[in-house]
Amino acid sequence: GPAFSRGVFLGPPACLAQSPQLYKQMAIASDMNRVFEVGPVFRAENSNTRRHLCEFVGLDMEMAFNYHYDEVIEVLHSMFVHIFEGLETECAAELAAIRTQFPSEKPRCSATPTVIHWEEANAMLEADGVVEPPGFEDLSTAQERRLGQLVAEQCGVDFFFLDRFPSAARPFYTMPAADDERYSNSYDVFLRGEEICSGAQRIHDAAMLEKAIMGKGVAIGPALETYIESMRYGMPPHGGAGIGLERLVFLYLNLDNVRKASMFPRDPNRCSP
Repeated sequence: GPAFSRGVFLGPPACLAQSPQLYKQMAIASDMNRVFEVGPVFRAENSNTRRHLCEFVGLDMEMAFNYHYDEVIEVLHSMFVHIFEGLETECAAELAAIRTQFPSEKPRCSATPTVIHWEEANAMLEADGVVEPPGFEDLSTAQERRLGQLVAEQCGVDFFFLDRFPSAARPFYTMPAADDERYSNSYDVFLRGEEICSGAQRIHDAAMLEKAIMGKGVAIGPALETYIESMRYGMPPHGGAGIGLERLVFLYLNLDNVRKASMFPRDPNRCSP
């Protein structure tokens, strides 16, 4: 998402962190096989919706893999299932109290990841006929929700991965698919028909990364030069994801607004208390 305007912070220009993306990749280049971070995230998005906040707590992960980025999807699936089961067992009393006012059932999850490819999602929406399929554009909210309903009906799950997003809808560091560069090795994770997480295999070759950055029309400044330089020392194939924890709680509890999952929500119209 967009960053807040730069300001002067003890000398050099600085801005609030919108993602640890580049830094967690540089940590992988430093021979850390897996990186997890929980911290504040700030987005200057003028999005007045039920699921967007300008400040939230992010759970980020990045990992090297051996053969295929499906390994990242498997770790993410295990992590989410662990979170869901932990909530139901360790927070049973709190959940019972919340569910008296906001009724919800535990989301249905499969034992192994339920993965829907982009081409399959387009075919499902086209056959359904309720909303237009996205083609090579990003999903609209209406398309997300309808796809979630179709997956729930046809696969019996409320939690799934949508894989092979169009490259045009993804950031410059996303690895294109080997069989068709119109698609990418990237995915969104959905819960109750809404996105809770985005992730991908990242480009790990410096020359390929520079080409991708220029292809997106992004200027290579000092920060990106440092990032690219880290690739030159030997970066393993890797991937990861970023999760907004307030959105995860909001959808897990089937609330009507993400603001109910934040003690002091920040949106385009609220900066205090």
